[in-house]
Amino acid sequence: MKTKIVLLGPPGSGKGTQGEMLSQELGFVRLSTGDMLREAARNGAPLGLKAKEYMDRGALVPNDLIINLMKEKIKSLGEGTGVIFDGFPRTVEQANALGEQVNIDLALNLDVEDSELLNRLTKRRSCPKCNAVYHLDYNPPKKKNVCDKCGSELYHRDDDKEETVLNRLKVYRENTKPLIEYYEGKGTLKTVIGVGSIDEIYGEVKKTVL
Repeated sequence: MKTKIVLLGPPGSGKGTQGEMLSQELGFVRLSTGDMLREAARNGAPLGLKAKEYMDRGALVPNDLIINLMKEKIKSLGEGTGVIFDGFPRTVEQANALGEQVNIDLALNLDVEDSELLNRLTKRRSCPKCNAVYHLDYNPPKKKNVCDKCGSELYHRDDDKEETVLNRLKVYRENTKPLIEYYEGKGTLKTVIGVGSIDEIYGEVKKTVL
């Protein structure tokens, strides 16, 4: 079984959902840079506030901020801990830095067309307290605009608005897609088409891990 996993794929491809399902079933730690940075921003931490300026524009957070944050997290984990990296690395430079800390044995790429991604992201709603994510069409909350898990009011993230989404996809294609070639060259890349029900996609994801 693969125990050090990088999730690749454009914004809205389902990395967070699939990563959470994997971590719950396998007992792995899921490290999401997005969640960590948003939490740091809400807490008023200097790193989080600085990163928020970039995230709100749909731009990549600078490598040094992300790499330092992730190094701290990796050091806090036990030696044999299974880890899922969600949202990191996003550049080849970050991948090289990660490779110095951890031996990645699977890079799982969720592939989804841009038109589907735009629909998913602009209709996504998030919980500011527990980071749960919903979709107005595919996965709506039981009560309108209220988180099922903690009861907080959901919000529409600035980086999920159409203009920002289009920029995020452009940034991904230009900066992050080379990672597919990077991990393909290392023989650790597997691609899953991220279209269908959440459970159907998860079935395919599990096959690549087990």
